[in-house]
Amino acid sequence: MKKLLLCFLGPVVLASAAFAGAEYSGKEMKQVAPPPCPEWYADREFNISLWGTYAFTGNNWVNDRYIEADHAWGGGIDLKYFFMRYIGVGIEGWALDARQARQNIFVDFSDNEFLSNIQHESNVIGGVLGTLTLRYPIPCTRFAPYIFGGAGGIFGGGQKQVNQRFVEPGEGFDILATTGHTDSETRAIGQVGGGMEIRLTPHIGWVSDFSWNFVDGPKNNFGMVRTGVNFAF
Repeated sequence: MKKLLLCFLGPVVLASAAFAGAEYSGKEMKQVAPPPCPEWYADREFNISLWGTYAFTGNNWVNDRYIEADHAWGGGIDLKYFFMRYIGVGIEGWALDARQARQNIFVDFSDNEFLSNIQHESNVIGGVLGTLTLRYPIPCTRFAPYIFGGAGGIFGGGQKQVNQRFVEPGEGFDILATTGHTDSETRAIGQVGGGMEIRLTPHIGWVSDFSWNFVDGPKNNFGMVRTGVNFAF
């Protein structure tokens, strides 16, 4: 009877141990899903950027026809609304402190005399443009490269020399001299560029970019480097 009972209990004990071992192994092999990536950029957001800028002309100031300086420093602001994760529209405005160089000439043709001097005058040159921005937030990172383009108006530059000819007694109109400069002109401007945003938090980022600006008329174009902080809402 005892042998019969042991023969019956033996398989039951082995089956229980095997079942317990299989359950333990299952717990060890269970996989835990990784947490989702943090969202640094929203599908719809409103951006306000404040930045400093450095502009440099495509020509030497002598040949430049609008800024009339080799370079200028300034700052600006732009407002953008991203109605999709990758596409935004906005408006930007900026101002440059340009130390413009003004050339004055005096030419006496009869006496073969030519005089020239340079005067410097600081003027504010500004621009307002509507913009279109295409960005690509790299998944699971803080980085978003972008390209942009815009069009609008620029004002504060474009002064020209006013030269007049004068009569010298007995020699006719033989003197040409600069008597002043015209007022500034407002021109059309186009812009293309690209840059990178790095989000420090989902609502604060650092932006840096470069643009090339095309001003209506020849020999007016200039480059602009910008860097500053962006606030996203």
